[in-house]
Amino acid sequence: QVQLVESGGGLVEPGGSLRLSCAASGFTFSSYDMSWYRQAPGKERELVASITRTGGITNYADPVRGRFIISRDNGKNTGYLQMNSLKPEDTAVYYCKAARILLNDLWGQGTQVTVSS
Repeated sequence: QVQLVESGGGLVEPGGSLRLSCAASGFTFSSYDMSWYRQAPGKERELVASITRTGGITNYADPVRGRFIISRDNGKNTGYLQMNSLKPEDTAVYYCKAARILLNDLWGQGTQVTVSS
């Protein structure tokens, strides 16, 4: 069964940190680029960060650059998003996506991150 399962979300105070995980199964994770997206209530889903198959290239959206770090461990079939210096505006459901050219994108079910005092 092909699936991506996110975990690690929760409630955190402003300035705090969380690490999200994305566990892949049922496909060759190392052959796919991976991204993290987020969707806040009433807003469109937006790209947060991406990483290539080997982890050699990463990209970040301007609002999170310098605070978030995307990484992956292909041996564990898992991707990560380390989120530091969290702000209330980071509150959203976070999704991971695996993508490979000519194939359908694979999405997880999402994990809620709430930043509030």
